[in-house]
Amino acid sequence: MIEIPQSFVLTDDDTPFANIEQALDEPNGLIAVGGVLSTERLIDAYQRGIFPWYGEDEPVQWYSPNPRMVATPAELHISKSLKKTLNQHKFNISVDQDFDSVIRHCKTVKRKNQTGTWIDEAMVEAYTILHQQGIVKSVEVYQDNKLVGGLYGVAMGKVFFGESMFSLRPDASKIAFVYLVQSMGYALVDCQVESPHLKSLGAFNIERSAFIKLLKDLL
Repeated sequence: MIEIPQSFVLTDDDTPFANIEQALDEPNGLIAVGGVLSTERLIDAYQRGIFPWYGEDEPVQWYSPNPRMVATPAELHISKSLKKTLNQHKFNISVDQDFDSVIRHCKTVKRKNQTGTWIDEAMVEAYTILHQQGIVKSVEVYQDNKLVGGLYGVAMGKVFFGESMFSLRPDASKIAFVYLVQSMGYALVDCQVESPHLKSLGAFNIERSAFIKLLKDLL
């Protein structure tokens, strides 16, 4: 059983996050437990390099992992096969046109080697409020007028904090990601933790301290 430091427990809305350097090594980056997904709490968290991540029927858990996976326009990698798909112009892309469908698909899509979802109704409600305030944005990918892929995340300053993506057709989520990194004007895209999918698109790991410094420069 993990022993949670008392300073990690968010007893009320005013309880501050512990110093980021106190984040646990195992589970990687755990920095707080509890609290609610209020607009104020979420904005404060992202500005500090912290994000919520928890399972169904669990208390809210907050993380700032080390290392941190990020992407930049300069390091974006588009494979030959993906470039061919892009050049075929089979997909149409929009921004902020169907956030509700994007987050619902991210919540329900089946993923390899994963059961259940970390996106519960409280998270859907919280990020919907942030979307209505212009803080959360979505990218939609359509094929034959049908939504087949997309992503959403928190946009602050020159940073996009990616939250989740989905794909119902091959390459659909990759197309959304390429559009995000290449065409939306962000200097840094936070990918949170390493995955082969994102690594194949040029995402790379940096130390948490370097990530926090970048936030101070870009937010």
